[in-house]
Amino acid sequence: MDEGTREGRPAVETAEEPTKTPEELRRDIERTRVELGDTVEALGKKTDVKGQAQERIAEVKGQAREKVDSIKQRASAATPNSARDVGTTAKTKAQSNPLPFAVGGAILFGFLLGRITKGD
Repeated sequence: MDEGTREGRPAVETAEEPTKTPEELRRDIERTRVELGDTVEALGKKTDVKGQAQERIAEVKGQAREKVDSIKQRASAATPNSARDVGTTAKTKAQSNPLPFAVGGAILFGFLLGRITKGD
């Protein structure tokens, strides 16, 4: 071992850095603090599993909403006006004269009930 290493000094001689002014030292310290704060914040985000899961859930919900809106727009564009008119007309007729629709519903219900009970 060399004598400098035994005395606690580095074995390799380094060139002395020029002396910094107090203002330069303050700037270096502040920059180091900011960098350390950013590092701690990044590590905190990486270890926050619950927060990451919530962010992912929000992202997936947003994507789902976009897809639903897109599908609604395509369906609306693909549906002919005549089909919309038929649906609106049927609704208006059912509201103005509900008796035929109620009778038809009762007949259908009876038919289905008969099919279900005969299956036993």
